[in-house]
Amino acid sequence: MKSAVETLNPTRVRLTVEVPFEELKDSLDAAYKKINQQVTVKGFRKGKVPARVIDQRFGRGAVLEEAVNDALPKFYTEAVNEAELNPLGQPEIDITELKDGETLNFTAEVDIRPTIEIPDYSGIEVEVDAVEVTEEDVDKAVEELRERFASTAPVERAAEDGDVVTIDLEAKVEGEVLEDGIANGVSYTIGSGELLDGVDAAVTGLSADQEATFASELKGGSAAGKEAEVTVKVTQVAKRELPELDDEFAQTASEFDTLEELRADSRKRLENMKQYDQATQAQERVLDKLLELVEVPVPEKLLEDEINTRKHNLEHHQLGQMGLDLEKYLEIQGKTAEEFDTETREAAVKGIKTQFVLDELVNREKHNVNQEELTEHLMRRAASSGMSPDQFAQAVVEGGQVPLLVGEVARGKALAAVVEKAVVKDTNGEIIDLDDEEEGETAEAPAADTADEAPAEVKADDAKAEDAKAEDTKAEEKTEG
Repeated sequence: MKSAVETLNPTRVRLTVEVPFEELKDSLDAAYKKINQQVTVKGFRKGKVPARVIDQRFGRGAVLEEAVNDALPKFYTEAVNEAELNPLGQPEIDITELKDGETLNFTAEVDIRPTIEIPDYSGIEVEVDAVEVTEEDVDKAVEELRERFASTAPVERAAEDGDVVTIDLEAKVEGEVLEDGIANGVSYTIGSGELLDGVDAAVTGLSADQEATFASELKGGSAAGKEAEVTVKVTQVAKRELPELDDEFAQTASEFDTLEELRADSRKRLENMKQYDQATQAQERVLDKLLELVEVPVPEKLLEDEINTRKHNLEHHQLGQMGLDLEKYLEIQGKTAEEFDTETREAAVKGIKTQFVLDELVNREKHNVNQEELTEHLMRRAASSGMSPDQFAQAVVEGGQVPLLVGEVARGKALAAVVEKAVVKDTNGEIIDLDDEEEGETAEAPAADTADEAPAEVKADDAKAEDAKAEDTKAEEKTEG
């Protein structure tokens, strides 16, 4: 087999491959054997039909088609390895010549990882928010805890903002009560915004056994997105009663004996949260500075695939769970479709560039991942996915995703190393010494979807034969001709 590489652009190449026909022998033998198991010819036992009979009855072309489709992945892989390429995604294979008994020639166009030159980045400087916890912040945290321990007591008066009402709901669309449009005994805090738009105004001022009707767009169910006429009946009004802020409350709501100790713990928790946010902010800003230093060409096909993946995840997973479609989401966000497309494209470009750059740093600086680091990362990913660690680990192994998780951890370590060399100052001018452990926990590749929940994966195929198998249809079309 002979192969040559033509560079089409910095991220795409064309392989030209010439295969002597004798190198197809194993695939031809396999093709005859496979066809033998599938056909029945009178006068011959199943699986014992001679090759010449198969050629006569079913055509030599059918055998060649089967043999070529079997052989293409192997020859493509050999050509990729010989050229030392790092392909991305599936190749576009075109059989240019197939002469029975003589030769098989084909081309394969495929995106590749671009060559990236990373300059000295030790001079990066960024500014982050200072960690400051005020008395107002502590007051708010304690008040939120106090709200969680509030009790309710029924009252004989009209409902007011902040009251907890028990209500029955009935929704009609075009005059018909929906099968899933009835709910009884619903507990609702007026002003919380947790139910339909318009319900707060409808129930405010109502006493027990009174009802009101209002119009609202349904957020979920069989008529999600449709305008409905909703009747709400109040069956009970209850007033929220907050506990006194004293030592007794501290003992009830926490492990502390005094309110002063509870406030001190709240302050410490807030400081930790802001320090974590500060570290994350530092990483994001250092990453932005790093990307500004590096010229990174982006494969157009890979970019379009990433954009489509982000849109699909948003529309069919995140928005679907919230009972929204893309049009309603954009309305809530106050964005046009054009603005959304632009933002999605920019995020996809940044995601791909980030992975290319961090992967280059991983290879250049030999960032290895040990079992403990991988396990810690898996635990965090499991928690964010809502699965148990065992369930998540099983899904990762069964899906062959372990290398992707290893890549995430390695990229996190590469980014942490860049942050470590950067000068990070807060808004007060103080130099921040970020803790290494925090860096390792928060540094990951950029998000793949619009909600920034999961890391994007540039799926390099490492010249695996499976990618070429996806081109079987094209091979069939060529061999049929």
